[in-house]
Amino acid sequence: MDISSNPVAQAYAANRPATAPDPASGASSAFGQAAKGFIETLQQSEQTAMSAMSGGADPHALVQALAQTELAVETAVTVRNKVVEAYQEILRMPV
Repeated sequence: MDISSNPVAQAYAANRPATAPDPASGASSAFGQAAKGFIETLQQSEQTAMSAMSGGADPHALVQALAQTELAVETAVTVRNKVVEAYQEILRMPV
């Protein structure tokens, strides 16, 4: 008598690569690029602030860097809020 493993587990193992995220897809790379841009903006603003404190940058550059940082953080918070809102809306859907 040949006892094979669970057919459901076999089907899952066979289809698992099809459900794995594709790193070459446009959505994941676009999100990654947006995250990198956000991090770069924060790092540049931090460097400008440190330069301004040591006297290496003018106050106008500091104000501009702070405004860019504020805009980037507000954008990230808005995107996060929309994602949470969409998730909550999905949870409310009847099955």
